[in-house]
Formats: sequence, C-alpha cells, structure tokens
Amino acid sequence: MTTTSTRLGELVDRFGGQLIGSPDLTVTGIAPLSDAGQSHITFLSNSKLRQQAASTHAAALILTETDHAQISSQYPGACILTSNPYVYFARSAQYFASLAAIVPVPGIHPDAWVSPHAVIAPDASIGPHVSIEAEAVIEGNVVIHAGTSVGRGVRIGSGTIIHANASIYDYCELGQRCIIHSGAVIGADGFGFANERGSWIKIPQTGRVMIGDDVEVGANTSIDRGALADTIIENGVKLDNQIQIGHNCHIGEHTAMAGCVGVAGSAKIGKHCTFGGAAMVLGHLTIVDHVHISSGSMVSRSILEPGQYTGFYPLAKNADWEKTAAIVRNLSGMREKIRQLEKTIKTLTEKTS
Repeated sequence: MTTTSTRLGELVDRFGGQLIGSPDLTVTGIAPLSDAGQSHITFLSNSKLRQQAASTHAAALILTETDHAQISSQYPGACILTSNPYVYFARSAQYFASLAAIVPVPGIHPDAWVSPHAVIAPDASIGPHVSIEAEAVIEGNVVIHAGTSVGRGVRIGSGTIIHANASIYDYCELGQRCIIHSGAVIGADGFGFANERGSWIKIPQTGRVMIGDDVEVGANTSIDRGALADTIIENGVKLDNQIQIGHNCHIGEHTAMAGCVGVAGSAKIGKHCTFGGAAMVLGHLTIVDHVHISSGSMVSRSILEPGQYTGFYPLAKNADWEKTAAIVRNLSGMREKIRQLEKTIKTLTEKTS
C-alpha cells in the first residue's frame, strides 16, 4: 500500500472501465476490503464477499456490473465497473507502486567488478559487489542489485531487474522485462551422471538456459542448464519461490508454477498451464497446453489432454490412513480372490440353470 495519490479519472483513463462518481476524487492507494480506509480504493473479485464490500470504508470500489447492481444501494462510494476486477486491481497496484518507486541511478557502482570486455548500456544500473564477466551484454534500463554474479557471455534484455545475490551462469540469456528474485540460480549444472560399476561419472552440462520476455523467477528458484541442448523458458512464464527446473526442460508461454514445484529433466510442458504448490513432474514427460495440476500432485505419466489433474490421496487421521494403506497393499491378493469368487459364482449359476 502506498501513500502517493491519484485521481479516479486518471485510473479510468489508463485502464478503462466505467466510472460511477467524481473523476476528481483522489485516492492514496489500494487496500483489501477489510482494511481500506476513506482515502483508499479497493476491489471485489469474489461475489461471496459482496456484504463485506457493501460495508467497506473505501472511497472507491472496483467491481463488476453484476456485483454493483447487488450492492449499489448499500455502498455509497464511487465505483469503477469492469469485467475483471482482479486484473484491474493488479494494474492499479502496479501503477501505485510505480508512483512511489525509487528510480535506480544509472551507472556502475564503484564497488562492482565489471570485465572490460563486457558491454553495459549507459542507462543500466549495476549495484555494489556485482560481478560481471567478459562477453556479457547488459541492455538498457537493466537493474542488477548488490552481490549478483553474471557469468561470461550472459545476455540480459532491456528492462530486466535482478535482485540481490542472484547467480546467472555462463552464456545464459534473459529476455526483456524479466524479474529475477534474490538467491535464484540460473544455469547451474543439471543432474547428469553415468554409472560405472557403482561410481558416478559426471556428464558435462554444455547447454544453456534461455529465458524469454516478461518472465518472473522467484527467490531461491533453480533452473538448470541443458546437458547438450538448452533449457527453455518461454515468454510470460511465472515461477514462484524454491522451484527446481531440471536440465533440458521446456516450459511453454504463460505457464505458472507455485512454490516448491519440482520438474525433472527433459520434461516438456505446454502453454498456459498451472501447477499448485509442491507438485512434482517426472522427467521426459510431455504435458500439453492448458493443463492444471493440483497442489501436491505427482505427475508420473505424460498428459495429452487439457484439463484439471489431481494425484494425491486426501488427508485423513493417521489411524485411518494406516488402515487404507494396508488395504491398498493387499489389493493384488484381493483381486485374485474376487476373480476366483466370480468363477465360482459363474460355475454355480451355470449348474443351477
């Protein structure tokens, strides 16, 4: 929440929508329904919260035309009507944040180390204790915060922000307007070994990580470089914190993954997919576009049809779970007994008839 003010008319000019109320009404920030005060704008994206919205103290409310018709007699403030209040909220929140943002100072901090063979745009901002190796190319308006390591031959597209203590390994590429959060590691070796009589022989990982435009990588997330070919993260992908993407994976445009998802090597994931927290994907699988995986699910086979998939047993009391587990372990034997019973019943029925 910010304290920088703007007019409702300015929000509507920027993001559209139908304004009911004065365009000159000033709001100082955006806040949740329950916390909004008389200088805030808030939003209603869940119709189950209509009564809470009707009693909010906010100066203005973002909502659909249908919800407005239900609460307009109770809510006295200004309204912005839009088909998707949650998206309108997101864009408004970005705008408020931009009003209060501290603009990075262009240039290279004196405590940074930059190879004389790297190319840095004049308007890029390089923070203290950043290390940038030879052949790296840092494009315009890039911001690299303190302690980040940028390897040899790395290319970082314009407008990308890399937060403190991230590591970008050699020859990886990031597109435009990406956000890389603290502790992220892009381009570490994939987990590749050959077994020789019980000993592990390392397979050199000579591919890269290629990240498209408008990708966000969460804190402490790791994306491994390819073994021979590249690991590909397409445009608009959003990765939460503490995610593992294995070597040679390919993740399609606008796919989103929540925290602690793990994707094993060489998995190919389509566009516009979503993965709930702690979902797991085995290696070398294919998942088509528009697949949605529930939290905690294990994807152990390829998914070739769009839809929602869930692969975990519902939570139960431990004693009940132990009973169920015992039954599951004995299913094979029970199946054989049922088959014998079916044969017996069939024989008896034939004799009777």
